[in-house]
Order: sequence, then structure tokens, then C-alpha cells
Amino acid sequence: MSLASRSTDLLIGLIATVVLAGGSATGLLPFSTTEVAGFLTGGASVWLLVREHVWNWPVGIVNSGLYFVIFLEARLFADSALQLGFVVLGFAGWWMWLRGARGSALRIGRVGPAESLALAVATAAATVGLDAYLVSVHDSAPFLDSLTTSLSLAATYLQARKLIETWLVWIAADLIYVPLYVWKHLALTGLLYVVFLAMCVRGLVGWRRALEGARA
Repeated sequence: MSLASRSTDLLIGLIATVVLAGGSATGLLPFSTTEVAGFLTGGASVWLLVREHVWNWPVGIVNSGLYFVIFLEARLFADSALQLGFVVLGFAGWWMWLRGARGSALRIGRVGPAESLALAVATAAATVGLDAYLVSVHDSAPFLDSLTTSLSLAATYLQARKLIETWLVWIAADLIYVPLYVWKHLALTGLLYVVFLAMCVRGLVGWRRALEGARA
């Protein structure tokens, strides 16, 4: 990422912080302080991930804590519980990336066919099982909540191993998350996932170039 591009991203982030934080504090924008903080930390964590920066993990852990509260209040129980899973996986991914940076060189790679099939089966099974449970506890969107939860866990697993397919799974999840959150009256969170979607495409392109460059 060029210096000009990074400077532009930081300027946009600063403007978004001032506008959203100020609007929330003054009541001019219909967003809670928690949702604003979740928006900002979420955007920052994905931006850092696109740049392969290890600090995407601690920022993401903070983001997960914030969204645990937000989704619990919206009665999206699976998404709320998912944030706790993200915290655990966040610490695991953080450790793996740090270990790689210190010696064993965790580099961008691709998932193998057997592992890909196993992950797909596990994701489908988790979706079916979680859907049945969420129906029983009156979740507001049981199937979509289950599917996005399962996809997100799969994507985080791939992310922790620095496999390029993480972006493809995140893109699939984000395409469902955006209309789901708009429907649940979490407009700012829906907007955040639109930003996530664009950044995932950017990350996919960037990681592919890095992988091709490493192979060359």
C-alpha cells in the first residue's frame, strides 16, 4: 500500500471518527456510542488485516466485545455468542501471527482440497445445528444468524492461518450481513459491513498479489 493511499485511508478514518462520535454525543445521529465505537474499531481491524498488520487482532478483540453487547440487545443471539468466539480465536490468531513474525514465518497461503471440504462440511453442519437451537430460543432471524455465524467462524479460522480463502468466506458472509442488519434496524452496522465488503475485495486482490510475488 502506497504512502498516498495510506494517508487517504487515515484521513477518511479521522473524518468518520469525528462525524460519528460528534453526531452520537450531540444526538444529531441516531446511533449509540457503543455502535459508533463498534463501527470504528471494526473498520480499523479490517484495514489492518488488509495490510497484514498483526494489530488487526487486538483491535478486533475490542470490536468483538462491543458487538457482543450490540447484538445481544438486538436479540441476535448467535451473532452475540459469536463475538465471544471471536475473542478466543482473536487471541489464538494473534499468537500465531506473532509466532510467525518471530521465526517460523507465517506467510500467506492457500487452503488444501481436503481441508476445504472438511471446513465446508463443518460449516454446513454447524449452520443446521445452530439453526435448530436458535429456533427454540426465539432468535429473530435463526437461519441467517446461524449461517453468518458459521461462515464467520470458518473465515476467522482461515484468517488465523493466513490463508487467502478467508477473504472469499468473509465476502460471502458480508453479503448476508448487510441486509440482515438493515432489517434489524442496525443501519450503522449495516453500513460498516458494506465497508467490510469493499475492504475484503481489496484484501483479496492485495493478498493474491503478495502470494504471486512470493512465488515469483
